[in-house]
Amino acid sequence: MGDLRQTRLRFLLGVSWVYLFAFLSLYTQIPGLYGREGIFPAWKMLRFSGKSLLELMKDSPTLLWLGPSVGLDTELGMELICLLGALLSLGAVLFQRLRDSLVFLLLWVLYLSLYQVGQVFLYFQWDSLLLEVGFLAILVAPLYALRGKDSEWSTHDGITFWLIRWLLFRLMFASGVVKLTSRCPTWWGLTALTYHYETQCIPTPAAWFAHQLPVWFQKLSVVATYFIEIGVPWLFFLPFRRLRIFSFYCQVLLQILIILTGNYNFFNLLTIVVCLPLLDDQHFTRAQQSRKSAQKSRSFLSYVSTLLELVFFGFLIFLTVKYFDLQINWEKHSVESKTGFTYHDFQKWLRTLLFPSIWIAAASLGWEILTGMCRSASTHGFFWKLWLLIQWAIFSCAAVAMFTVSLVPYTYVEFETNGQLWPSVRQMFKTVDRYQLTNSYGLFRRMTGVGGRPEVVLEGSYDGKTWTEIEFMYKPGNISAMPPVVSPHQPRLDWQMWFAALGHHTDSPWFTSFVYRLLQGNKDVIRLVQNDESLYPFQAYPPTYIRAQLYKYWFTEVEETGPLDKNWWRRRHVEEFYPAVSLGDPTLESFLNEQRLKDKPPVRSLDAPLPYSLKVIREFFHPIPAPLLIYSLILSVFTIYCFRCLLSGKRKSGNPKHHSHSKPHLEKKKQKVSSGSGESAKTSAGGEATRRNKKIDKS
Repeated sequence: MGDLRQTRLRFLLGVSWVYLFAFLSLYTQIPGLYGREGIFPAWKMLRFSGKSLLELMKDSPTLLWLGPSVGLDTELGMELICLLGALLSLGAVLFQRLRDSLVFLLLWVLYLSLYQVGQVFLYFQWDSLLLEVGFLAILVAPLYALRGKDSEWSTHDGITFWLIRWLLFRLMFASGVVKLTSRCPTWWGLTALTYHYETQCIPTPAAWFAHQLPVWFQKLSVVATYFIEIGVPWLFFLPFRRLRIFSFYCQVLLQILIILTGNYNFFNLLTIVVCLPLLDDQHFTRAQQSRKSAQKSRSFLSYVSTLLELVFFGFLIFLTVKYFDLQINWEKHSVESKTGFTYHDFQKWLRTLLFPSIWIAAASLGWEILTGMCRSASTHGFFWKLWLLIQWAIFSCAAVAMFTVSLVPYTYVEFETNGQLWPSVRQMFKTVDRYQLTNSYGLFRRMTGVGGRPEVVLEGSYDGKTWTEIEFMYKPGNISAMPPVVSPHQPRLDWQMWFAALGHHTDSPWFTSFVYRLLQGNKDVIRLVQNDESLYPFQAYPPTYIRAQLYKYWFTEVEETGPLDKNWWRRRHVEEFYPAVSLGDPTLESFLNEQRLKDKPPVRSLDAPLPYSLKVIREFFHPIPAPLLIYSLILSVFTIYCFRCLLSGKRKSGNPKHHSHSKPHLEKKKQKVSSGSGESAKTSAGGEATRRNKKIDKS
């Protein structure tokens, strides 16, 4: 690949943005989720025993163990970590100097500390992905303390960027493969997207319109998804620049379509950031001089490269057309498709190619390591060359270790291959697993809600006879309410409500605690349901009884004749999900005692300066909805960027630096010409100087 300095800056900027979204989104939900009287109090996750601090850190690596030493309990410690993480990531967004390896190390430690006590509300694949990308950002980011300034090229950039491309390959390839290994009939029948848009956790308004598309287009979209997730990732490691650029735009297109039709918080934005290492600086700069030089340097090898690129691209198209039996139906103006292979055919193909993919990746990594060594050895100066070789050796060893450890989660997609890994590799993975350095992925394994989207609807009552529905801000409830747009914020309670609807309420122990807090009228928990208390039907007094009903939801359909339906959803009652309970109810008490949710929290003191400051900050941000807070911050940052551009433009236009360097040169030429013997020489020199001054003024 070419130079990667601009690519590295953009990658680190993207990671900084995602960290900012993640910390801010979680901060707004801490009191309701993890507060002393929240749904899952975080203080229960940290049991201080007679162990030393090092032993506690080894068991659960989190900075929250240090909370009591600064007068903070677990909840306030989480708030402080979120605020520090948001400030650091905001600084990295605004100032290039803060996109430093040490800053990203601290951001990774802070998010890992939250992850350790996050329990079910923080155990999502995007949280694991952020931790893995965040750790790789530590290796990618420059260390300004040693370099003094960011160099044009680092000899290990190709090595660290390879790790990100390998992560992207594992993420996308596994996401495509698990759809077929799960034997889900909708993925095999190419009909998954006819259900996906209405059954995903929090659809957007665009999802309703996407759901109305014809079936043949939905099936073709599934084929395109397989093409992008299973076929295109193999291009990541080929030494052909244009194929990598093509694969980049394929992945970005898929992520943008997902963003438009679903609220998946910062996950898709993070995936786009991970795609950036497929590019190089030439793609960003596109300087006229580089294009001209590229045109002049076309040779026989460039034509061979173009031919090979066309061969690889054509091969992918051929396999897609063949194995999904793509045919154009001119009469119906559609494209017909069907799966042209069996489950056993796919398993055989996967088993055959999984180990070769590992060797291809290893060869690609070896090439990057060899290239980095040559770059380090070709620099001038003995000490500078020695220093670069030391860096190359360190990052090469780190890359080999990360690659080796990642083989364990990568081969989870095929258990027979996973069983053939060396025991030492498994032991390495087990040692670092608690730090979330590498993870297994595989989104949308099975399509849920094929017979209708299951949805839990809470109801409250004062007398046990008249029931009022409790509507959430984001998840479907009111059939006439338009689906929201909340990304990159993730309402984690709404997400868990979606998972709870897929099973029995006993499979979600947190649900009983949630009902209990609503019966108590806990305001922090109520804010997770409705940030505006006036929209909560029981804002005056908590309900005496609460129950939950299970419904099936579907998007309304577009009628061929007549106006559009005023409702976005239609629904049908299925059964009772959670029995009606009240405070002191024996059923509720037994649930609470089983989960130890009635234990008293430790005593808290807010008199100290730090806890009091956190309380003031919390009260300031409480009335602001999380999406509005994030969008306001995004707008503010872009406003600062615009002012910077204006100021830098004025400085450049008014900078006399160019003229100050040119004037002495012109004065010397004038003196030299005036010392000549003829008047005509003076005249010609004066005319030449005038022309030069005009040229300089124009520039």
